[in-house]
Formats: sequence, structure tokens, C-alpha cells
Amino acid sequence: MRVFTTILLKILGFFVLLQIAVRIIKRFYAFSPPASMGFLLDSDFRKRLQPPDKLIKRSGIKEGMHILEVGCGSGAFTICAARTSGIKGEVYALDIQPRMLMQLKKKLSRPENRDIKNIKLVEGDAHKLPFNDNSFDVVYTVTVLQELPDQNRALKEMKRVLKPGGVLAVSEFLPDPDYPLKSTTIRLGEEAGFFLDKVEGNLWNYTVRFKAQKSM
Repeated sequence: MRVFTTILLKILGFFVLLQIAVRIIKRFYAFSPPASMGFLLDSDFRKRLQPPDKLIKRSGIKEGMHILEVGCGSGAFTICAARTSGIKGEVYALDIQPRMLMQLKKKLSRPENRDIKNIKLVEGDAHKLPFNDNSFDVVYTVTVLQELPDQNRALKEMKRVLKPGGVLAVSEFLPDPDYPLKSTTIRLGEEAGFFLDKVEGNLWNYTVRFKAQKSM
């Protein structure tokens, strides 16, 4: 029992030190997770801790919707969003890193995913989204917002491409080195002109949902 406790404390200590180190580095250098981490971001272990079906439901995604995922990475949540929106819906998976998009493209070529036809891969910058105004019913991000150098500008771009009354869903995950408190996420959204709709989840794993305009 003592050996197990010692090992657990060492793992916890390493995790805390890693969090501190990454946060210090990011104060001086803004960077996204490298494409080489795609396998970890899309791992079964991560999905057990942050289940895609639960997150997609909390994001307000429903059948027939037009959806934008900002910072899709290797597609840990994209597949679930596509299946939820169905054949009448569309999911635009946007990432700034071509190698991440290549990993998602490879994932879509697997036999179990070949029936999915409603995902469009887009290489682009969250600060200047390559879409027309009022294009989407839902825009969602998962552990991405805090990685963006200019969060306010990116949020205003997300607001621009949302339809009137559209939903912005921001999900965060405590193990992520950029993890912010719920209050921080709410403040950023409201400063960008969004209206708070709902907060779901817990300290470990939460989603803040905003509306592009105040509900009537």
C-alpha cells in the first residue's frame, strides 16, 4: 500500500510540475500542440476522461445543423459531431496545422468511418475565419481557446460566422496545461459580445455555452 501511495504521489508531483513548466513557457511563447501529439489527443484514454458524445450533447449540436469546430486537431470529437448532425448536417473541421488535418483525413478513410460524408476539412486561422457571416448554427472548441494568441479577436470571428441566435460552446479539461476556470471562460465570451446560455460539467471537465444574441 505504501509503495502504491508513493508511486501515485510521484505521478501527481510530475503532473503538477509539468503544468507549472508549460504555463511558464506559454507566458512567453504561444504555441499549439504539435501534430506529433495527435495520437494522444485522439486516444481512447482521453475519450474515457472526456467522452465525445457527452461533450457534443453539451455543445448543443443536433441533427441537421451546420457546425464549425475551431481547432479540430486530429478529430477526437469531429466524428461524433458529424454523426450527431446526420446526413442533413455539415461539420467544417478547421485547424491551422496541415499535419493535424492529414491525421483526421486518414482517420476518415478507415472502414468504420467511410460512411461519413458530411465533414469538410479546412486549413485556416481562428483569428480570420474563411467563412461568410451568419454561416453556422454552432461553433465549438475543445481545449483550444486558451491556446489562441488573441482570444478576443478569435471569439469575435466566431460570433461573426454564427447565425443570429447561434451557439458558441467552449469546453475545457483540467489536465490541459492551458486550463482556465469557468469564470475566465465566461468573462472572455461576454467581453466578445456573447450572452451566457448554460454551464455544464464540473471543475474537471466543463462546457460553457453562449448565444450570439440574447434569448427572447
